[in-house]
This record gives sequence, C-alpha cells and structure tokens, in this order.
Amino acid sequence: MRRKALTMNRLRPALALAAVTAFALVTANPAAAQDGRDADCLDTGAPLSVEENRLGFTLPDNADPSAPQSRTFARQMIEGGGFQDFTPALTRDLCRTHNLKAATDMVRRQGAALWKDAVRRAQSQGRGIKGDLPYSDDRPLYWTRLESTATLRQWKPRFQLSDAARTELITAFDRASRGMFDIDLPGGKGVKRVIVSGFDPYTLDGGATGAAPGTVGNNIRHGNPSGATALALDGTTYRTKSGTLARIEAYTLPVNYPEFQRGYLEDTVGPFMRPGPKQVDASITVSQAGGSVFNLEQWNARYHGVTVGNDNFRPCAAVGGLPQLAVNNNECNSTVVDRWGGPEKFSLTNPPQWTTATLPMEEMIRANTGASIPRPPGDTWPDESVAFGVVWHTNYTEFPDCSSTTRVTRNSPPPTEFPPPTAPVPPSAGSCSYSGGGGNYLSNESAYRNTLLRDRMGLDIPAGHIHTPDMQHFETDFNPSDATFDAWRLAIVGQGRNLVHVVADTA
Repeated sequence: MRRKALTMNRLRPALALAAVTAFALVTANPAAAQDGRDADCLDTGAPLSVEENRLGFTLPDNADPSAPQSRTFARQMIEGGGFQDFTPALTRDLCRTHNLKAATDMVRRQGAALWKDAVRRAQSQGRGIKGDLPYSDDRPLYWTRLESTATLRQWKPRFQLSDAARTELITAFDRASRGMFDIDLPGGKGVKRVIVSGFDPYTLDGGATGAAPGTVGNNIRHGNPSGATALALDGTTYRTKSGTLARIEAYTLPVNYPEFQRGYLEDTVGPFMRPGPKQVDASITVSQAGGSVFNLEQWNARYHGVTVGNDNFRPCAAVGGLPQLAVNNNECNSTVVDRWGGPEKFSLTNPPQWTTATLPMEEMIRANTGASIPRPPGDTWPDESVAFGVVWHTNYTEFPDCSSTTRVTRNSPPPTEFPPPTAPVPPSAGSCSYSGGGGNYLSNESAYRNTLLRDRMGLDIPAGHIHTPDMQHFETDFNPSDATFDAWRLAIVGQGRNLVHVVADTA
C-alpha cells in the first residue's frame, strides 16, 4: 500500500488515542496499570493507520461550535455501544501472551466475540442493551474494531514479531470482527442458504465544521445502513412462502481497495460456493447509495479505483482530468484471487469486463417491500404508500474502444417503472468497463467480485447487488445521533431485510 509518513498533524490523534487507552487501562485494571504490566506493553509512539488516526478526532459542540465536545467521537461511539471494556481486555490479554500462535488464537477469538456482541446488540430490539446509542447503530462496531487494531499495531510483545506477522495478526482480528469466520450455514436439503454482505461507514472526512480549534467536519458521524442490515440479519432464519426455512448469514466489508485485492470477499464466500451440503443458494452484496430508493444493480464493472477509500488510497486516479485506460493496467482493474480460479474457461489474467446480476428483479420490485415500513422524516420517494422505491438499475458507462478515453453512458436514467418501456441495452461486445450501475467504487467492486465468483464456480444462483438509500440524515450539525438518523437506519434495514427475504423466496 502507498502510505506517506505521518506528519505531526496525524500524530496528534494517535497521541489522543494513547491517552484514551491509558485511561481505559487504569480504569479497568488499576493493579496492572500501577505495576506497569499493561503500560509497558504498548509503544504509543508507533504510527497508526489512516483510519486509526481518526480515533482522536473530536466534533465541535453543537450548542457552542467554538468549543470542542468533551469526548472524541470514537469514544462516544464505543461507550455509546457499551463496548468500552473491550479494548482494555484485549490489551491485557496481549500483554500476557508469550508466542505468536497464542496471540493468533486469542485475536481471532476476541474478534469473533466482538462481532457476536455487535450482532446481539443489533438484534436486541432495544432490550437490555448497554450504552446510550440506539440498538440498530452500526458505528460502535467500526470504532471499537479500529481501537483494537490500533492496540495491535502498537503492541510490544515479549517475543520477536516481524512486520509481516503483525500484519497477519491485525488481518486475523479484522476478519474475525467482521463475521467472516462466523458463517455457519446448515447442510442438506430442506433449507435455503443465503449470504449477505454489508460495509463499514465511509466518507468520514469533511462536512460542516465549527470554529473550535482542532475539531473536524461532521462527516465523521457517518454510519452505513448496509452494515446495520448485515448485523440485523446475521444468523437469522426466515420461513419462505413455500414453507422452506431459509438461514441468512452476514458479514461486513472494509471500504478499502487493498483488502479486496487480497481476497476478503472471495475467501469469505468462496468456501460456500464449492459443491457440498452447505453450498449457498443466494449471495447478495449490499451497500449505501443515495436518495430514497433501493437500486438493484444489473451490470457490474471490472474497472475500479477513482475514489479514495477510508485509508485515503485510490489505485486509479484520473491523469490530466482524463480516466486512465484499463488495458494492461491492473491498478484500474479488479484482479482475480488465483486461489479461486474456478472453471478453466475463466482466465485469471483477463477476467470479464462485465458481470450481470441474477437476482429476481421482478419479484423484488413487485413484492412492495416498503409497504410495511414507516417512512422516515424527509423521505422523498413520491409514492407515499411505501418507505422507499425499488428500481431495476440498468445504467453503466463503458469505453466502446478500449484504447480510447471516450466514454458512453447507457440506459441513463433508468426508468422507475417495471417492466421498462424499452429493454435496457447491454454493454457492447468488446467494450471495456468504466463503471457499473453502482459506479466504480467498492460497492461495485463487491458486486463484481461476488457475481464473478458465482460464474467462476459454475453456479446458477441468485447473486447481485442492492444499493440502499442514503442514511445520513441528522437533525443537528454536530450531535452524534438523533431520532431522525435512527429512523432512516431502521427504515432502510427493515426494507432491506424484506428484499433479502424475497430473494430467499425465489432461491
């Protein structure tokens, strides 16, 4: 990955995190802190990642934007979710670990526990939850995960630990805390097996600011309704219209390109696309888009990387205001994870430019999934009998000539009625992709990789991408949460669940 050296401005959040961590350790274990066992275990000067540095960010006070809030935003999320004891406990366990195997086993176990706690909280319907944030809030998981990976990055073990081994430890914890090792589909006949993915919060920099020195823009407040949907669905069952029981398992993905290139999605879903008693019957990726509509994406593009991820890295920036060409340019192409090669007809060096969804579009639109969902304040979908619209999203942009930067957008805007007045035009034979219906960001990449994996494994199952409405609706400039923000999350999650159930009905 391309990382610049940390400046002093980036070190300030790291120092703030160190102070917070030290306070948490003293509070959680005064004896250990007093004799230095835990304090000596961390190198608080070790640099953190771009995402981890946001742990020290603070919003302006909403009543007086010239003053900062009393706690960092991350602390409000972690404590608001009742997860304030998690990282101190992880740190104590790390400090008492004497070898790499024990550390690996421990971080996988703790990561899985964090995921299970987040799922349990999201599915509690508000009963007996800890913290003052709504039960449906996806953000406590994200910020607690970052606080924990920061600890792993600054850990000073009692044994020799290479940079590569540390990275593997962080990856093991990261994947475990995303539910990637937690998928438990029942085997055999008489059950439908469904896997659903969501995403982390993203676009966390920028937004409205106040005059308080050292504070940040209010985009730091963003959550992601797809992540909230994954937490709400993981491990649940649904009785389909035919009477068959459907089991739904879910996981979340990072909003960073390198983890995708390393195979996060394929390594999670791939084992369940192989032949066997637990083979998946439907695989759905979900992410957030905009407006008051669920878009069902038809065409997914191989091209990626023009927008920065949460790590501020993008592999395929425009040059001189023009997009890079993707021919012989893997920085702009999603590349295949070779351990998931699939049938021989699929080239590992030149996978298709386009993939297509096989979701039951008509059934998902006809099911009227928003009729039972309360409309949140400010919902702009014109049909007031439903929460949000559901649209077959058929637009995309291609390079008709792969050697030219000239682009053509097709089927735009997609009609909102179904079936459309005229059939959508598919990508041209021999064209190169620039963006699918879901763009060329990581939403599209998750859709592309998931549907390509379906094809490479030779499956004929429903697979495709659901883009949710935009959840970021707040009543104030700087308060971390409010009733309107929660109402949008609950509505999106509720209708998203209904759409997944329709897929299960037809799988």
